[in-house]
Amino acid sequence: MRRQELRRVTVRKSSVHGRGVFALRAISAGERIFEYRGEVTSWRKAAARHRRSGVAGHTFIFGLADGRVIDGSVEGNSARWLNHSCKPNCEAIEDERGRVFIETLTDVMPGEELSIAYGLTIDGAITPELVADYSCHCGTKRCTGSMLTPASGN
Repeated sequence: MRRQELRRVTVRKSSVHGRGVFALRAISAGERIFEYRGEVTSWRKAAARHRRSGVAGHTFIFGLADGRVIDGSVEGNSARWLNHSCKPNCEAIEDERGRVFIETLTDVMPGEELSIAYGLTIDGAITPELVADYSCHCGTKRCTGSMLTPASGN
């Protein structure tokens, strides 16, 4: 088989935000699509790099259970273009070695955009600027309007 026949997804312009990942063929629920790749580093280093980029509301940083992160802006793959949805069709699964894989939650049809729930958390006060920077545009019926996860106790 040619390489093109094996590809299941492609990256292209998204109506949700910037670029997105789209299915090239039908993908069944429970399929592993790809690994989220990038530099494994500290939050501090990745956050400093993100601040220097000057791009608000856009991040390729994926938090790991051990406190480190995968920074998809450095040596990342197409998984970094997954957009947030309040009703995602994929989820991120971290294995015991700190590798993160993207798997489908539902059947995905050709042309459909793949998405995950970001569940972003912010240390400190959530300002109107942060709310605007991390607003959600997924368009689902139950859209919360934000990619931010409310702090516990709020």
